[in-house]
This record gives sequence, C-alpha cells and structure tokens, in this order.
Amino acid sequence: MHRFRVWAPRARRVDLSAGDRRARMQPDGDGWWQLDDPSAEPGTRYGFALDGREPRPDPRSLSQPEGVLAPSQVVDHGAYRWRDADWHHRPLEGALIYELHIGTFSPQGTFASAIEKLPHLVSLGVNTVEVMPIAEFSGDHGWGYDGVDLYAPHHAYGGPDGFKEFVDACHAAGLAVLLDVVYNHLGPIGNFLGEFGPYFSDVHHTMWGAALNFDGEGSDEVRRFVIDNALMWVRDYHVDGLRLDAVNAIVDSSTVHILEQLATEVDGTALLIAETGVNDPRMVRPRDDGGYGLDAVWADDWHHAVHTALTGEHTGYYAPFDSLGKTGKALRQGWVRGQKPDGVPPQALVIAAQNHDQVGNRAQGERLCALVDTGRARAAAALLLTSPFTPLLFQGEEWAASSPFQYFTDHREPEVARRVSAGRRSEFASFGWTDRVPDPQDPATFNRSKLRWEELDEPQHRDMLDWYRNLIALRRRLPAPPAVVGQGVDVSVDEAERRITFSRDGVRVLVNLGSPATVSVEPRKASPT
Repeated sequence: MHRFRVWAPRARRVDLSAGDRRARMQPDGDGWWQLDDPSAEPGTRYGFALDGREPRPDPRSLSQPEGVLAPSQVVDHGAYRWRDADWHHRPLEGALIYELHIGTFSPQGTFASAIEKLPHLVSLGVNTVEVMPIAEFSGDHGWGYDGVDLYAPHHAYGGPDGFKEFVDACHAAGLAVLLDVVYNHLGPIGNFLGEFGPYFSDVHHTMWGAALNFDGEGSDEVRRFVIDNALMWVRDYHVDGLRLDAVNAIVDSSTVHILEQLATEVDGTALLIAETGVNDPRMVRPRDDGGYGLDAVWADDWHHAVHTALTGEHTGYYAPFDSLGKTGKALRQGWVRGQKPDGVPPQALVIAAQNHDQVGNRAQGERLCALVDTGRARAAAALLLTSPFTPLLFQGEEWAASSPFQYFTDHREPEVARRVSAGRRSEFASFGWTDRVPDPQDPATFNRSKLRWEELDEPQHRDMLDWYRNLIALRRRLPAPPAVVGQGVDVSVDEAERRITFSRDGVRVLVNLGSPATVSVEPRKASPT
C-alpha cells in the first residue's frame, strides 16, 4: 500500500497514472489530492494527470530514474540500513570544507566512484565535504543549479540509494556532509511546478527566470514545499548541513522571512550556510536578536580581494578590489563592501581562494594555478588556511590540478541548448573574455573538467599537495580564533613594495608579490589569555 498525495489547488480533477492505468484521486482539503493504492510498491513508476492532460512527474518525486521528463518512482526511505548510528552532528567551529562536484570529481562521475576518493580527503586533512547540487536536472551532466525535481537525487549520479551510500561512507571516514540546494529558481526543462499550483511569483523575478512564490497567494504551501525539502535531506539522507544558493535572489516580504522559518524548523539539527551577494550581519544574527539565525555565509569579498592582489585582474566584478588596502581589509574582516561584520564570529564567514563559481564562471574555467606563478598560488593557500574564518577548498585545488572547471550542460531540448550556448558567449563582455568561450553543450567541455587523478604522481603536483597538507596540519595546531571578527588579527600592506603581512595567534604569513612571488609561514607566539 502506498499513499499518493499532490498539491494541485487549481485542478478540477487529478488522476494517478501508473503504467497503463489511471485512477481518480480524491480531494483532501486545501488543494491537496490523495489516493491509497494497494498495488503500488517501491519501484513503481507513476505520474499525475491534471484535468485529463498528459501525466507529469510528482512535484515531490523522490526519484527520476529516466530523467526530468519521465515518470517518477516510488521510494521507501525506510528500506535503507544506515551504518552511521555513532555519528554526531558537528558544529561549524573547526570546519575545513572541501567542495566537490560529483560528475567531475572522479572519472566515472557517480556517488559510488566518489566514495573511492574519500581516503584522499582524509589524508589531506579536511573534515567536511560540500557537494554541489544533486537534485534532478536536465540531461546526464551539468552543474546542478538548474534542478527541477528538488526531492530526487540525480539519476546519473546513482539516485537515492547512491547518495545515502555516499553520506554513510563520508561519516564512516569522519567527514561531515553539506549539500548545496537551490531555492531561488528552477531549471528550464522539466519544470512543471507552475502547472500544479502558484509555485512561482507574479511579481518577483531572478536573473535565471521566475522566482519561487514565498509571499503571494498560495505561498504557504510553496514555503512548505521548500522547508519539507530541506528537512528531507537532513532526516532521510543524514546530511549535516545545507548550503543555500544565492539567497539574495530570494524575495520574501512576509512577516517571517523564508530563511528565518527554515532556520527555526531546522533548529540546530543541521548547519545552514547561505551564499549571498549582500554582506548583511542579519543573516547570521540570532533570531532573538532580529536576525535570520543562519550559521554562516559565503564571504566572496575575501576571494575577490585576494584574487585581484595575486592576478592583477581589475575588470568586471573585480573592479572594486583594485588595491592592496582592500586586500588587507578582507584579510582582517572578510567583507570589504556593505555592512561591517560587527559581532559576527569568524567561523560564520566561509572564505575561498577558489570555488566552483570563481573558477567556473571564468570563460575558460581556469584555476588560480593557471593564472599565477607557484609562489602566488602558495600564498593564496597560506592566507586561506591560516585565516580565522572558515576555509573552503575546491576539488583539485590542493594539488594545483591542471584540468579547468568549465560551465557545462546537457540540455536535450534544442532551443534551450541554443540559448544556453549563445548566452554563455555574451556573458563575458565586461571582462573582455568573449573569445574562445567553450560551448557548454559540447561533451568535450564536460570531459575537460574532470579531475586527472594521475597527476598526483607528478612532482610539481605532489609538492603543492604537501604544501596544503602541511598548512592544514598547522591550522589544526593554532589557537581558536577570537569570538568576533577583527579581533586578534594584525594585517599590514605595502602597496609600493607589493607586500602583505598577516598575523594571528600562533602564526604569521609574509607575502612578497614580486616576480617571482614568495611566501613564508612562521610560528608566532600566542597572546596570553
């Protein structure tokens, strides 16, 4: 027996479509329809037909084994036997995050093959894995930010059981798992939510399309759709936290913002880390102090300021970071623009010298090691891993991987594929990067982006890996940072000589941005407590 339920408040009739048969569902109040089917069992394929039209996948589908346009599949979460009973939720303090993309992290690009690489992460010294979005999206490969079935782990990666095995294996290896989720928009192919109800706003829009309806008519159920999704990842997949994509693109004029509601319902059972282009302490301020109560935010200003100092690039969004003074400010307080992080604990700012955005949003997806000399690449790692903030590494960064991370898609709808390819070429006018932009739809773009693990046998890559391992080991020995951003940190910059000195309890980093650049990391006596 399986109970099928779907919210479709505008429909006059809803039929369950399973195989060759259709069965009429019954209204269940507040726009919900349901049907108990004694013949349905795990593995049953099904869809919902609204008012006699073509069946569509379940908006809350737990599995899409044949992709976004095919039927949904019944899943019994209780059937999986977890092996992580001794695992305990890990706080943000002391986290060292490693961001990875399942499709390019290993040659096979699956959850199962990613498990085989976990010993490398353990030996590196990181303790938290952040997985880029896995919710079902169009095609077999992509970045995942155009997902449309938010409850279903991507079929090509290994589906629901594959992700559970991955999380289980991470916990067995001592690694916490963060999952990147997208609640600001949905992708263009297989996006049928609007047929079921008022999931999208008539007023608010994002750069990617219609915004989710968090404050208009019918928004209570849309909010529930998102909150229940977040709770599912924590409850049924045992993830330790969620990274919330581009929350500045979420518009909500409700009395209680959707982010605050999410933090309230998660209530400390998982970490909540937001990506936002707005440097606003309210994101991480406690709910009883007028904040949303999230645990952390990405601090992209730190990346931009350090990247500009190391590369000399000053175009596009790097323009506001055109001096070493801005770099010093970022090293001291994380944020350069917007509000000051007054009262914010250092671990609440997640920083990176490289991540999927800052590498992949370049026209050719070049990593930092392809743009600067070895001294500058080592300096970036030293500043990152001695910082009082929470550091994030991007897959392959630790060995100066030669493979780029380019923007790739696998849309099967010709017009969408054409628009994506054309849009990518026009995206880089402000950077002057319009020449030789790889076609996202070309399979070679995806294949180029896969890590080349054989590089670990080459001396120059082993040397960089040793540098990262030693820095991470040093970080483990450093005293805990002060309670608030800016305390206990000394930064000096010499614009004329192109020198940066960064100090905190236990360590001092000296960077000389000459040619070639040099960096030294020295012990520093901790201040008396």
